[in-house]
Amino acid sequence: MFPAERILLEDNHLIVVNKLPSEIVQGDKTGDEPLSETLKQYLKVKYSKPGNVFVGVVHRLDRPVSGVVIFAKTSKALTRLNNMVKERTIKKTYWAIVKKPPPREADTLIHHLVRNPKKNKSFAYKKPVENSKEAILSYKMIAVSKDYYLLEIDLHTGRHHQIRAQLSAIGCPVKGDLKYGFPRSNPDGSISLHARKIEFIHPVKKEPVTVIAPPPKDALWDYFSSL
Repeated sequence: MFPAERILLEDNHLIVVNKLPSEIVQGDKTGDEPLSETLKQYLKVKYSKPGNVFVGVVHRLDRPVSGVVIFAKTSKALTRLNNMVKERTIKKTYWAIVKKPPPREADTLIHHLVRNPKKNKSFAYKKPVENSKEAILSYKMIAVSKDYYLLEIDLHTGRHHQIRAQLSAIGCPVKGDLKYGFPRSNPDGSISLHARKIEFIHPVKKEPVTVIAPPPKDALWDYFSSL
């Protein structure tokens, strides 16, 4: 049974959960069971549903990233939420732990990202280059520990590995993110990037929704959360 404490919001139209770093949102070449399938089984058992259960993927998080993810329970909700993703009316706020302080305590970063599918990596450039897409985020430093800095990030665009690539480009790779230049991995294979909050207008009820996800349980996240 899916742990009840990881369900952040559920109604007739959607279910919002707190993803663990090891989980995948949607099926991929690994063959591991995705969250979408786990939730189908959870809903099937919880509501004693015969036959197939509908769970629609609205957006994704990279496998080593934790935090809030929305799934649709009806096709109507999925269509409307997909349109909101395209129109960028779903506001996402992330927390990232970095080793080096950023050049400024708060800033807006604009890069031009080129995705390399073979390496599953995005490369950031200061100016447009062939096949690049503009990537924009704003960050502010919100807490400091003895060795690390906590950044709060608002995404203005939704590019492949955007936060990871852009923070790396300013010399602040996310803790544990070997792919983007952090020197050591985290023991559990995660990276210290967490989808903290999501805000949107409910696709059916048309009322504002804000959902906040607690970060994973470890000493550093616990310290920053306590602040």
